[in-house]
This record gives sequence, structure tokens and C-alpha cells, in this order.
Amino acid sequence: MQIGIPKETHPGENRVPIIPDTVKKLCRIGAEVVIETSLGLGSGFGDEQYAEAGATISQDRTALLSNSDILLRLRKPDLTEVTLMKPGCIHISYLDPFNEQELVQALKDHGVTSISMEMIPRSTRSQKMDALSSQANLAGYVMVLQAAAYLPRIFPMMMTPSGTLKPAKVFIIGAGVAGLQAIATAKRLGAKVTAFDTRPVVAEQVRSLGATFLDIDLGETGQTADGYAKELTAEQIQIQREAQKAVIAESDVLITTAQVFGRKPPVIVTRDMVEGMQPGSVVVDMAAETGGNVEGSVPDEIVQINGVTVVGKGNLPNEVCRDASQMYSNNLFNLIEDNWDQETAAFTINFEHDILPGCIVTHNGEVTNKTIKKILQGSN
Repeated sequence: MQIGIPKETHPGENRVPIIPDTVKKLCRIGAEVVIETSLGLGSGFGDEQYAEAGATISQDRTALLSNSDILLRLRKPDLTEVTLMKPGCIHISYLDPFNEQELVQALKDHGVTSISMEMIPRSTRSQKMDALSSQANLAGYVMVLQAAAYLPRIFPMMMTPSGTLKPAKVFIIGAGVAGLQAIATAKRLGAKVTAFDTRPVVAEQVRSLGATFLDIDLGETGQTADGYAKELTAEQIQIQREAQKAVIAESDVLITTAQVFGRKPPVIVTRDMVEGMQPGSVVVDMAAETGGNVEGSVPDEIVQINGVTVVGKGNLPNEVCRDASQMYSNNLFNLIEDNWDQETAAFTINFEHDILPGCIVTHNGEVTNKTIKKILQGSN
């Protein structure tokens, strides 16, 4: 079974779906691996490293797409590339299936079995395949480094002959994977950290990292079966905004990580809250790329609001692309190995599997994911 890995074409994307060490593992289980030339240069992996690991290097992207039984990618394919794929092939990547309805339709019509890495169920057994979590972990780390770079003061307390410097105050909204890593990183840098999440269940995790948990009574909240925070009502969002306002005003750094899977993120920090911060303060909006948690943040830009620096950079894991590539590559391999038949040396599609059905979007000319199918039916 040929596994093909085309080069990523999204502007500025340096992450790669497969690193040379993973190629060795794929070859070891019986796969034939073909990569597009220059695949790994953005993350520091040369063609010779892939060749030494057992991959064949191809300079013909069209042939790679057309001849591969499995295609491994980071980002979703262009619509024009779907028709190049072998009918019946398995395509695994981020797909954004909630919003990319035309792409889902094209994959269905062309008979491609598409697996969305965003749709990996959040369970204990699937953690090693959970690309959203692995990349969010790195994003949490990067956000704190960005804040530290733009803040005109240091994070830790420092006692010197010239006097004592107080630690920076960091407020983090959202204590999911990214938020918890941001808390841990800010604490390691010596900051005084406060955090809030709509799920009271994570308060213990926040405190275990040495941060203060901000208690806000929002009434009934909680999390979904997959571990995501449930979407708040308009009234709950307003209560959250008011309760956070004083903490934000006193903070040197504000980091927001609130995202709702498949939908536009909530605006939980209004412009007047940003304007109420001290000049020189920094806001990092993790959700800026998909709509923003902070009113006034701009995707992929750094703007000033009343002397406050608002960072809206997207694709945060790309800032540490080598480690991000390693983690995503491991996620892909673990998914493949878990569904690999050693006797036939092939990836098997089994709808009785405990993980696979949840992330398969299209198969055998049908949209098999019930949630995505409803969305497509509703749009027609």
C-alpha cells in the first residue's frame, strides 16, 4: 500500500505531516512511502533524510496524488486536487468539515475516504492520535512567549540593589489544553497567574499549576462528552465579561483561548476592557484567526488599542514547527498503526472500531459522519 505525502502549499506553513523517523516506522509495518521533494525543508528535514529512512522522493506531485492509496497531509486539500486522487483512496488531514462543505461534497463524489484529524474523539485511548491537543499544547507555550516578547517589562519578580521588581500579572481565559500549557509556561517564567474557565471541573488543574482560579457564578455550565466547554448563553457571556473586567484592568498580560469547535468563537473581551488596561500591556488572542475572543484583534496582525498591544497571530504551532511536525507526525502514525492489518499490510476501515467512525467524514461515495451529513442536508 503506497502512502503519499505531498508538500504543504499554504503560504507560510513550515510544519510537515511526516518526519523521517516516522517514515522508518511506516516502512517497518510494510508501507511504501513516497514523499514530494522538498517536503520537510521548512522544518529542517532534507530529502536525503527521508530517503535514508526508506522513502521514495518524487518530483511529480500529480503522480503522487494519483497513485497513492493513502494520502497524509497537514492541511486540507485544494478542490482541484481532489479529482487527481485515486477513487477509493484514504485521505487523512485537517479538513474543517463543519465549514468546508464544498470540499466534503467533492471528496464524497470522488469516492475518497476522508478522515478529519479534528474529529478524533477525545477519549483516553485516542489521546496519542489527538492532533488538536498536541498542536494546542504548543500554541499555549507560544502565546506566552509572544506576550513576553511584546511586554515592556520582565515576567518574574527580581530583587536587585536598585530595588525590587514585582512579577508581571498574567490573566488566562480558558483552561483547556492550550490554556493549561500557557499557565504552566507563564508560571515557569515567574509571573503571577490567574485563570478562568467556564468548567468548574478544571479549577483543581489550574491550582495544581500554581495559578489562582477566578470563580465566577455563571449558573449551569460544564463540558461536552468530548471534553470541550459548552457554549454559553448571551446572558452568561455578559456575566463573565463583567466579572473579568476588574481582573483584566489590573493585568499586564491577557491571553484568551476560548474556542467553540466548528463555530465562530465567542467575543468575551470587549474593546472597552482592552482600553481599560494600562498602556504597555499585552493581549494575545488565540482565536483571532477564526473570529476572535477580543474585540479589536485582527487576524495575523499586531495592533495597538489605547497603548495596549493586541497580538492576533494565527497558526501558532508553526512558530515551533519542528516540534509541531514531530507531534503531528506521531499522531498520524498512531492512527495508522491502530488500524493497520499486518497480514495484508493495509489500512483497514472498520465502522465497529471505537475511534475511527467518529473521524471518518466520507466513505464509499457517502457522507458517513452524522453531524456533517446533517449540516450538508441543511445547506441544500
